[in-house]
Amino acid sequence: MRYTEPKEKSAELLRLALSHMGKHSAAYNPLTFTLWYEYAAGTNAQLSAAVDGLVKRSVLVDDARVLALCKQHVFPANEESLERVRSSLDLLMQGVAKTAHETSRHAGDYGAQLSELNSALATQDSQLIQPQVDDVMAGTLRMRQSVEQLRSDVEASQQEVTRLREALDRARGEAILDPLTGVLNRRGFEQHLQAMLAEPPAEGSTHVLVMLDIDHFKKVNDTHGHLIGDRVIQGLGEILRATVKAPRGTAARYGGEEFAVLLPRTSLAESQQLSEDLRARTKALKIRNRSTQEVLVTVTVSGGVAAWRPGEAANELIARADAALYASKQGGRDRITLA
Repeated sequence: MRYTEPKEKSAELLRLALSHMGKHSAAYNPLTFTLWYEYAAGTNAQLSAAVDGLVKRSVLVDDARVLALCKQHVFPANEESLERVRSSLDLLMQGVAKTAHETSRHAGDYGAQLSELNSALATQDSQLIQPQVDDVMAGTLRMRQSVEQLRSDVEASQQEVTRLREALDRARGEAILDPLTGVLNRRGFEQHLQAMLAEPPAEGSTHVLVMLDIDHFKKVNDTHGHLIGDRVIQGLGEILRATVKAPRGTAARYGGEEFAVLLPRTSLAESQQLSEDLRARTKALKIRNRSTQEVLVTVTVSGGVAAWRPGEAANELIARADAALYASKQGGRDRITLA
């Protein structure tokens, strides 16, 4: 589901979207509303950058620009990219198949000409041989040209397949990323967790799961509104992206204000240290009023760290990390607990 905002937040975004729509010239239709709704929500970084660029240049967003912006930034990128890849691949294969068919036909004609020349040579009649020689020479030229065209098409297709593979990888990447934070979404987390557990840890190391939850997040939303709440989530996403990098680990938004960190082939001591680093960096995060620079929110997180036990299923590892996280909440928050 693309839009998961609760009723209160969606009402706030509705007011903001209508305000934006009133300042521009596009018609008041569902497409225009979708554009400004996503812009107001701040969940689509590429769209926000594109619209901010237009606003900065005092460019009015009309119907044509709404359509262009939606096509480029709003419609599900992974689906559109996959469809482009499929269409391009179909055209590519059709082109190569056509050239190969022509080459095969020329080869058949060339074979028949050689057979006729062989028969003429057997008669030793120069009047029969010369026309066959001429045909074979012409056929040789056509065959050489056809083979060269096939070689060129195959070479071009190899380059195109590489480009399409890269486009497909980008589309797959978009499908498992959380748009608000830039870390993995729940689907991406589950894929990476299964991949991690499928590989046995090296001697002297283990696989570790860290679960993090923003403290008093409901109070932030109730006091300051969901847009400030989103800024808190975005801030934690930035900290995770800066702190947890491959191949050391992978960060994901598990759901709502809860995040997860996967640390394959690591030590428990290193995992605890990284978790404490994340907690300390988050505590230094200040959400300010953009106009007055007044600090609105100081953010803390609670965490649970669980080391994988041989033979343990993914859901069991998650349950132990969650239990440790709950213990941190019960113990006063802003702390990390080992399962």
